Amino acid sequence: MPVAGPGGPGYDAVGLPARYGARLIDRAGGGGCVFAVDGWWWWIVPAGSDHGLRWPLPSHYAPGARVPGHRPRLIRGADGPSPYTPPILLYLMACQLTGSEPHWPVAAPGLRH
Repeated sequence: MPVAGPGGPGYDAVGLPARYGARLIDRAGGGGCVFAVDGWWWWIVPAGSDHGLRWPLPSHYAPGARVPGHRPRLIRGADGPSPYTPPILLYLMACQLTGSEPHWPVAAPGLRH
């Protein structure tokens, strides 16, 4: 997996079984790096992209992009200078593919909606 540069936000990864990955990558279009490892596809997202979100099962959130398995294979490289897939778009598409209801955190007291 990529190594974060100095001062960068770092990397996390969101994994889905390959049966979802192939469908998701078609819907996601361009974007960040995607790797395949042992029957799972992993999208690189900015560190902390799990804050306040419950990623739908069977997805797996991997802080520091530490994913189980051996020898990641690059499925898709980044379209630009950023290796990231936009996490909210990825989250919504993962919810749709898995038939899960998106769960948004409740706003902090005192904030207007």
